[in-house]
Amino acid sequence: MRSVSGSGCVRGVAVGLLLAACVVDVLQAGSEGPGVWPTAAVLSVGLAAVLWPADRRPARLTPQLRTAVPALASGALTVGALLSGRAVPFGPGEVAILLCLLFVAVRHCPPLQVLPCAALVGAALLATPVRYYLSVRGDALGFLAAGLALTSLVAGLAGYVRSLDYRRTVTRDETRRAERLAMAADLHDFVAHHVTGILVQTQMARMMAAGQPEDLDPVLVGIERAATEALASMRRTVGVLRDTGPEAADRRPVGDLAGLDDLTERFAGPGQKVTLHRDIGLPDDLPHEVQAAAFRVVQEALTNVRRHAADATEITIALSRDGDRLTVTVTDDGQGAVQLPDAARGGGFGLIGLTERVSALGGELRAGPRATHGWEVRGSFPI
Repeated sequence: MRSVSGSGCVRGVAVGLLLAACVVDVLQAGSEGPGVWPTAAVLSVGLAAVLWPADRRPARLTPQLRTAVPALASGALTVGALLSGRAVPFGPGEVAILLCLLFVAVRHCPPLQVLPCAALVGAALLATPVRYYLSVRGDALGFLAAGLALTSLVAGLAGYVRSLDYRRTVTRDETRRAERLAMAADLHDFVAHHVTGILVQTQMARMMAAGQPEDLDPVLVGIERAATEALASMRRTVGVLRDTGPEAADRRPVGDLAGLDDLTERFAGPGQKVTLHRDIGLPDDLPHEVQAAAFRVVQEALTNVRRHAADATEITIALSRDGDRLTVTVTDDGQGAVQLPDAARGGGFGLIGLTERVSALGGELRAGPRATHGWEVRGSFPI
């Protein structure tokens, strides 16, 4: 509240000074010039372009129009003075307006129109002494030099602010893109995990329907639970994508080490045993991003067991600390004899995204066959 009030006070003072300078211009034109109205008209157009509130400004009043029209009005007054041979005074009000419009042109005009608009305003500003002295010699040269210095200073400042705006926009866009990519990875990790489970259990249910129909109910319950969790994950992610508030990141469907117990308990199918080993000395207060990445390693490894080694009977998950690193290992004894259909086996994006996530934390990820049989996924993170 204080910053808003302070900026409003500064703006009010600046507007007051600008209006006072314009009054000086009008008084000077009335006492020294051929008339007040030409000067008053130029000042009115310039003040409207500078002071029109942004929230009430019509869309057709573009920065190009705001800068070009007052500059042309000022230039027309100068040309009229030269053609008539009657000196028309210039004052601080018009100079201040043209400097403000020069700032607007350099900062806000589209890239291809910055130079024409800035040149038009700069020319109008530098020509103001000529309308009074009707020459570019003598005292006019001093005013021209001062005007050139002011023009260069304001244009340079506006260019610097424009570069800051550009960098801020690029940073914002990159942040949004990175966040959306992370959310896409979250959506893939969770939904692919649940949907793969649904597919495996559906295949199991079809086989049991012929010989063991009385045992179908637990399988159907598992399918229902996996479908519910997949929908919940999608709903959370879509909610975050639609919400731009600062609390959105807190609702991203991420996991942690505490969630591994539930993940492993729900994974095992008939004839499978999933074992979770965790070092006693492993602290509970690891950085959240490390815990989330470790959770993703386990989740993706289990998903790949379902996709490529559904015949695995022993799946082991180990969490250990080796110095200042956390190591997550997932091994299975699958032979790859039972696999999902090609359309459901994925295109390798899970491991690609997981490798990027682990590498971003300064960690390493390795996946490959074991010495005897089965597969191993190992992730290592600095903690």
